[in-house]
Amino acid sequence: MEKTFYSAADGGEVEEVKSILRKNPSLNVNWKNKKAGAYTALSAACYNGHDSVVSILLAHPDIDPNSKHKDGDTPFFISCWNGNLSCVRLLLQDQRVMVNEPNNDGRIPLWVAAINGRHDMIKLWIVSGREMNLGKPGDVYTTDAIGAATSHKNTAVVSLLENFKSDATKTRHAMRVELGWYDEAAAEMFALVVFVSDGLLQVNETTPSPAARFIGIAKRLPLELQMVLCRRVVGSDKEIIPGKDSEVAFKELARRLW
Repeated sequence: MEKTFYSAADGGEVEEVKSILRKNPSLNVNWKNKKAGAYTALSAACYNGHDSVVSILLAHPDIDPNSKHKDGDTPFFISCWNGNLSCVRLLLQDQRVMVNEPNNDGRIPLWVAAINGRHDMIKLWIVSGREMNLGKPGDVYTTDAIGAATSHKNTAVVSLLENFKSDATKTRHAMRVELGWYDEAAAEMFALVVFVSDGLLQVNETTPSPAARFIGIAKRLPLELQMVLCRRVVGSDKEIIPGKDSEVAFKELARRLW
């Protein structure tokens, strides 16, 4: 049954994959097809860009998201190599996936994306917030992503990675804003909470004020995200730092809200 399951995943047969999993709870979902370089069903689906199958497999509790091909290529490495953006997106969202895992030759996924000029893929990676290994400078044949992109004249990739290397947080935030991840109305409310927590505005949490309603939500957000929302409201190109720029930001927000 494992061979049938593998073939279904390899061919992108979504309903067949679902059916086999449903009827065979003890199925070895990490079975490797030795005739295909020891690919697993997940590796095969990633190789062919079958994102719907990849999504199903990643949801299985027994799946190994880092299973390796005979050359040491993981599903993520394979997705980067073949340029399957939708599969890369799914794998980036799974915290189990080791996104910087090298293959047997020491090559890492980012190097692969850089040498192939995959600006869109690298941008998605940066936005995801996952760790990004830029590699060892000068090691252009295995890890040095910037060097590899430079040697192949992939200028857009070079510029993107240079910006990330210079200021990873700022680059990530700028991209998230560009992609519309942050709603302006919500940003105003969350920024207001930041100012409250910074001691610049006193509110009574028993009263139905905007700040009081959103305090609980904002406290669960990473400080990084709170600052991005605050920055979006103010419209400044610089990061807003609690205790330093909050007073200026609050005055601008107050002017807009009241």
